[in-house]
Amino acid sequence: MFKKLYDKALTWAKHKHAEKYLCGLSFAESSFFPIPPDVMLAPMALAQPSKAFRFALLTTIFSVLGGMLGYGIGYFMFDAISPWLQETHYWQKYLLAENWFKDWGFWAIFIAGFSPIPYKVFTIAAGALQMFFIPFILASMVGRGARFFLVAMLIAAGGEKLENKLRQYMDIIGWVVVVLVVVGIAVYKYFFSN
Repeated sequence: MFKKLYDKALTWAKHKHAEKYLCGLSFAESSFFPIPPDVMLAPMALAQPSKAFRFALLTTIFSVLGGMLGYGIGYFMFDAISPWLQETHYWQKYLLAENWFKDWGFWAIFIAGFSPIPYKVFTIAAGALQMFFIPFILASMVGRGARFFLVAMLIAAGGEKLENKLRQYMDIIGWVVVVLVVVGIAVYKYFFSN
Protein backbone atom coordinates (compact mmCIF):
# COMPACT_ATOMS: atom_id res chain seq x y z
CA MET A 1 0.00 0.00 0.00
CA PHE A 2 2.67 2.51 1.00
CA LYS A 3 4.80 1.64 -2.04
CA LYS A 4 1.88 2.51 -4.33
CA LEU A 5 1.30 5.82 -2.49
CA TYR A 6 5.00 6.59 -2.66
CA ASP A 7 5.13 5.87 -6.41
CA LYS A 8 2.01 8.00 -6.94
CA ALA A 9 3.63 10.94 -5.12
CA LEU A 10 6.68 10.66 -7.40
CA THR A 11 4.37 10.71 -10.43
CA TRP A 12 2.66 13.85 -9.10
CA ALA A 13 6.06 15.58 -8.88
CA LYS A 14 6.32 15.52 -12.69
CA HIS A 15 2.78 16.69 -13.40
CA LYS A 16 1.96 20.16 -14.78
CA HIS A 17 0.00 20.85 -11.57
CA ALA A 18 2.86 19.62 -9.39
CA GLU A 19 2.85 22.75 -7.20
CA LYS A 20 -0.82 22.21 -6.33
CA TYR A 21 -0.15 18.56 -5.56
CA LEU A 22 2.83 19.54 -3.43
CA CYS A 23 0.67 21.96 -1.43
CA GLY A 24 -2.08 19.36 -1.03
CA LEU A 25 0.36 16.63 0.01
CA SER A 26 2.10 18.98 2.46
CA PHE A 27 -1.22 19.89 4.04
CA ALA A 28 -2.53 16.32 4.23
CA GLU A 29 0.69 14.78 5.58
CA SER A 30 0.66 17.06 8.61
CA SER A 31 -2.65 15.72 9.86
CA PHE A 32 -3.53 12.34 8.34
CA PHE A 33 -1.66 11.25 5.16
CA PRO A 34 1.29 8.80 5.51
CA ILE A 35 3.60 10.03 2.70
CA PRO A 36 5.93 12.97 3.49
CA PRO A 37 6.09 15.87 1.02
CA ASP A 38 9.84 15.36 0.61
CA VAL A 39 9.06 12.72 -2.05
CA MET A 40 7.68 15.48 -4.28
CA LEU A 41 9.79 18.37 -3.05
CA ALA A 42 13.13 16.69 -3.86
CA PRO A 43 12.38 15.76 -7.50
CA MET A 44 10.75 19.15 -8.10
CA ALA A 45 13.79 20.99 -6.71
CA LEU A 46 16.03 18.79 -8.83
CA ALA A 47 14.03 19.45 -12.01
CA GLN A 48 13.76 23.22 -11.43
CA PRO A 49 16.61 24.37 -9.15
CA SER A 50 15.70 28.05 -9.66
CA LYS A 51 12.33 27.38 -7.99
CA ALA A 52 13.67 25.28 -5.09
CA PHE A 53 13.21 28.16 -2.61
CA ARG A 54 9.60 28.66 -3.76
CA PHE A 55 8.85 24.93 -3.47
CA ALA A 56 10.32 24.80 0.04
CA LEU A 57 8.30 27.85 1.09
CA LEU A 58 5.04 26.40 -0.26
CA THR A 59 5.77 23.06 1.42
CA THR A 60 6.42 24.79 4.74
CA ILE A 61 3.33 27.00 4.61
CA PHE A 62 0.94 24.20 3.69
CA SER A 63 2.56 21.78 6.12
CA VAL A 64 2.00 24.25 8.96
CA LEU A 65 -1.60 24.82 7.82
CA GLY A 66 -2.10 21.04 7.83
CA GLY A 67 -0.51 20.97 11.27
CA MET A 68 -3.21 23.41 12.41
CA LEU A 69 -5.83 20.94 11.19
CA GLY A 70 -4.04 18.16 13.10
CA TYR A 71 -4.02 20.37 16.17
CA GLY A 72 -7.77 20.94 15.74
CA ILE A 73 -8.38 17.21 15.39
CA GLY A 74 -6.51 16.58 18.62
CA TYR A 75 -8.17 19.49 20.43
CA PHE A 76 -11.77 18.91 19.38
CA MET A 77 -11.98 15.26 18.31
CA PHE A 78 -9.39 13.27 20.26
CA ASP A 79 -12.02 11.24 22.15
CA ALA A 80 -13.60 10.25 18.82
CA ILE A 81 -10.33 9.19 17.12
CA SER A 82 -8.61 7.69 20.15
CA PRO A 83 -10.05 4.14 19.71
CA TRP A 84 -8.93 4.08 16.07
CA LEU A 85 -5.52 5.51 16.97
CA GLN A 86 -5.02 2.80 19.59
CA GLU A 87 -5.52 0.11 16.94
CA THR A 88 -2.90 1.52 14.56
CA HIS A 89 0.88 1.55 14.61
CA TYR A 90 0.65 5.26 15.44
CA TRP A 91 -0.48 4.66 19.04
CA GLN A 92 3.02 4.02 20.40
CA LYS A 93 4.24 7.09 18.55
CA TYR A 94 1.38 9.09 20.05
CA LEU A 95 2.39 7.96 23.55
CA LEU A 96 5.98 8.95 22.76
CA ALA A 97 4.74 12.36 21.59
CA GLU A 98 2.77 12.78 24.81
CA ASN A 99 5.87 12.06 26.89
CA TRP A 100 7.97 14.42 24.82
CA PHE A 101 5.44 17.20 25.35
CA LYS A 102 5.56 16.67 29.09
CA ASP A 103 9.37 16.77 29.08
CA TRP A 104 10.17 19.23 26.28
CA GLY A 105 7.05 21.27 25.44
CA PHE A 106 7.77 23.64 22.54
CA TRP A 107 10.89 21.71 21.55
CA ALA A 108 8.90 18.51 20.93
CA ILE A 109 7.13 20.17 17.97
CA PHE A 110 10.39 21.61 16.64
CA ILE A 111 12.06 18.19 16.75
CA ALA A 112 9.04 16.45 15.19
CA GLY A 113 8.87 19.09 12.46
CA PHE A 114 12.44 18.46 11.39
CA SER A 115 12.83 14.76 12.07
CA PRO A 116 11.51 11.59 10.44
CA ILE A 117 9.11 11.10 13.38
CA PRO A 118 5.55 11.42 11.98
CA TYR A 119 4.72 15.11 12.42
CA LYS A 120 0.97 14.37 12.23
CA VAL A 121 1.17 12.43 15.51
CA PHE A 122 2.68 15.47 17.22
CA THR A 123 0.14 17.89 15.77
CA ILE A 124 -2.72 15.76 17.08
CA ALA A 125 -0.97 15.32 20.43
CA ALA A 126 -0.37 19.09 20.69
CA GLY A 127 -4.11 19.68 20.29
CA ALA A 128 -5.11 16.85 22.62
CA LEU A 129 -2.75 18.16 25.30
CA GLN A 130 -3.89 21.74 24.61
CA MET A 131 -0.43 23.13 23.92
CA PHE A 132 -0.48 26.91 23.52
CA PHE A 133 -1.35 27.56 19.88
CA ILE A 134 1.11 30.36 19.00
CA PRO A 135 4.20 28.46 20.25
CA PHE A 136 2.89 25.41 18.37
CA ILE A 137 2.74 27.43 15.13
CA LEU A 138 6.17 28.99 15.66
CA ALA A 139 7.85 25.66 16.44
CA SER A 140 6.14 24.08 13.42
CA MET A 141 7.28 26.87 11.10
CA VAL A 142 10.88 26.67 12.28
CA GLY A 143 11.10 22.86 12.37
CA ARG A 144 9.27 22.20 9.12
CA GLY A 145 10.89 25.15 7.36
CA ALA A 146 14.39 24.02 8.36
CA ARG A 147 13.73 20.55 7.05
CA PHE A 148 12.13 21.53 3.74
CA PHE A 149 14.53 24.35 2.90
CA LEU A 150 17.49 22.08 3.67
CA VAL A 151 16.12 19.33 1.41
CA ALA A 152 15.25 21.70 -1.45
CA MET A 153 18.49 23.66 -1.36
CA LEU A 154 20.73 20.59 -1.07
CA ILE A 155 18.93 18.81 -3.90
CA ALA A 156 19.00 21.90 -6.11
CA ALA A 157 22.71 22.44 -5.42
CA GLY A 158 23.86 18.82 -5.41
CA GLY A 159 21.86 17.36 -8.22
CA GLU A 160 20.85 13.76 -8.77
CA LYS A 161 23.84 12.18 -6.98
CA LEU A 162 23.05 14.08 -3.79
CA GLU A 163 19.35 13.25 -4.07
CA ASN A 164 20.13 9.52 -4.16
CA LYS A 165 22.50 9.76 -1.18
CA LEU A 166 20.16 12.02 0.78
CA ARG A 167 17.27 9.67 0.19
CA GLN A 168 19.39 6.71 1.27
CA TYR A 169 20.48 8.36 4.54
CA MET A 170 17.48 10.64 5.32
CA ASP A 171 16.38 8.65 8.38
CA ILE A 172 19.91 8.57 9.81
CA ILE A 173 20.38 12.31 9.22
CA GLY A 174 17.02 13.04 10.83
CA TRP A 175 17.78 10.96 13.92
CA VAL A 176 21.25 12.51 14.29
CA VAL A 177 19.61 15.95 14.28
CA VAL A 178 17.04 14.78 16.86
CA VAL A 179 19.80 13.44 19.13
CA LEU A 180 21.81 16.66 18.79
CA VAL A 181 18.80 18.82 19.64
CA VAL A 182 17.83 16.63 22.62
CA VAL A 183 21.42 16.64 23.93
CA GLY A 184 21.60 20.41 23.44
CA ILE A 185 18.37 20.95 25.37
CA ALA A 186 19.48 18.59 28.15
CA VAL A 187 22.82 20.41 28.47
CA TYR A 188 21.03 23.76 28.48
CA LYS A 189 18.57 22.63 31.18
CA TYR A 190 21.36 21.12 33.28
CA PHE A 191 23.68 24.13 33.17
CA PHE A 192 21.26 27.06 32.89
CA SER A 193 18.06 26.07 34.70
CA ASN A 194 19.68 25.52 38.12
